[in-house]
Amino acid sequence: MKIAEIAEIAEIAEIAEIAEIVEIVEIVEIAEISKLVDFPDFSGSSVEVAQSLLGWNLLVDGIGGTIVETEAYDQDDPASHSFGGIRPRNAAMFGPAGCAYVYRSYGIHWCLNAVCREPGHGAGVLIRALEPLFGLETMRQRRGLSADCNPRLLCSGPGRIGQALAVDAGLNSLPLNQPPFAWQRGLDSNMVQPISILTGPRIGISKAVERCWRFGIAGSRFLSRPF
Repeated sequence: MKIAEIAEIAEIAEIAEIAEIVEIVEIVEIAEISKLVDFPDFSGSSVEVAQSLLGWNLLVDGIGGTIVETEAYDQDDPASHSFGGIRPRNAAMFGPAGCAYVYRSYGIHWCLNAVCREPGHGAGVLIRALEPLFGLETMRQRRGLSADCNPRLLCSGPGRIGQALAVDAGLNSLPLNQPPFAWQRGLDSNMVQPISILTGPRIGISKAVERCWRFGIAGSRFLSRPF
């Protein structure tokens, strides 16, 4: 074999090796992008995150559905648990972003919130209503409802969500991107028809009532209350 032929073969082999490396890098990049796409971004303000979560599927141990209603809370908001600074009860609300903040409402219902913004800034989003899609029979059992009940009764309201998804204090501070939590692209996954978002005052508060920080998917029959 001539020297020129050997050099040509070596060059071809080198090109093939480079192409293989590039392909591997592209696969890794696609995998990393997929991870980001399959998990919401909690780094923004509570108002931004509250709207961006609409349409996502949220599951706890495989039970859950599509988020159709949320409320935003921030540390400069008198209606927020983080107003007035960090305390043992609200410590999880001060970060890091992407963790759960769980509290008990009126000593009865456990409520699930998603923490957002930078660590040290107390902000979060209350998951106020879901369209139940996964594990409906389990939800009915946990809620003490019959098999022929209106499915709207399963997760329309934060207390109902707490019961249906078995939310309790054990979930407080846990990362939302790890089990038992799981996320899936939901209603807006194909980006064909953007979600229409309703805005209105938050429910059950007596302070900062002028802030329209409650958000819901227009047309959903699973909202906790009409807008």
